[in-house]
Amino acid sequence: MNSKWVHKFFRKTSTAHSSVVLLSFIFVLAVLGLLLSMFLAVSFGAKEITMRMVWTAIFNYNPALTSDQIIHELRLPRVIGAAVIGAAFAVAGALMQGVTRNPLADTGILGINAGASFMVVLSFAFFPNLPYLALILLSFIGAVLSTLFIMLLGSMTPGGLTPIRLTVAGAVVAALLSSLSSGIAIYYDLSQDLAFWFAGGVAGVKWFHLKLLVPIILLTIAFTFVLARSISVISLGEDIAVSLGEKTKRIRILGMVCAVILAGVSVSVAGPIGFVGLVIPHISRKLVGVDYRLIIPMSALLGAILLVLADLGARTVNPPKELAISAMVALVGVPFFLYLASRERRNL
Repeated sequence: MNSKWVHKFFRKTSTAHSSVVLLSFIFVLAVLGLLLSMFLAVSFGAKEITMRMVWTAIFNYNPALTSDQIIHELRLPRVIGAAVIGAAFAVAGALMQGVTRNPLADTGILGINAGASFMVVLSFAFFPNLPYLALILLSFIGAVLSTLFIMLLGSMTPGGLTPIRLTVAGAVVAALLSSLSSGIAIYYDLSQDLAFWFAGGVAGVKWFHLKLLVPIILLTIAFTFVLARSISVISLGEDIAVSLGEKTKRIRILGMVCAVILAGVSVSVAGPIGFVGLVIPHISRKLVGVDYRLIIPMSALLGAILLVLADLGARTVNPPKELAISAMVALVGVPFFLYLASRERRNL
């Protein structure tokens, strides 16, 4: 047997093994980071609670203790909600960036959050006592309609739907729907009720929200793993995807539907939180590469960590008052968006 070939084979095997070990280590760190951030978020707040109290409240809940009530009824659902919603926004952004091949794609920037928000505002104005399931459905319908309108608006110009036109169309639709939402809120005197919701936040998340929210988001994210390989191929280019036998149109539609579900459901609970889906997928690519079978789970983990920490920061910067969680996320998201936009302009 050729000794050079043997050496080359073992070198490739060693490199592949090292890559698997490194990726496994990165994922383990992300999982530990999420668990630690959630534990810290439950522990810190306006009322000082020790880690021992947190442990006791989670595993040996006593409703007679005030500290246990605070942890179990207020902080736990809030922290779990932040983690699940952060994962949803991050995966939605990753899907949109993959299927549109637009590095600036995000449910907030492309106006999908604004469409979901608009329908929620309409429901508050005309149907204030709707059950939460109906609110989720209306939010999803708003996200779908805004997505279709954005795609139509962006494709009307000569040359078709390019990433830049998609971004501009999304920004226009987002501005229009946000203005209409604000006008309706003012006219129907909803400003006080909607002010904090517009800014985004998970303070109002309760266990009954999570009973509906968690299964929908987790099942949708699980389904995206079926699409992950095809999205990886599509992200490399239309010609390559078609030559490899991928049904690009169907994958794009399914990917967008998943993104709209994740965004619509999340907005119905936490409001239009932006930039999570923009920033996190780019960080995930830096850590795990361009394979969406790795990008999607890493985005879910990092998105959960970001929103849990953002909510913790919003609660602890100026206690007992709270800042809007969107403001905390925007501190990271806006500079990152400007950097990406300038890089895209240089590449034109």
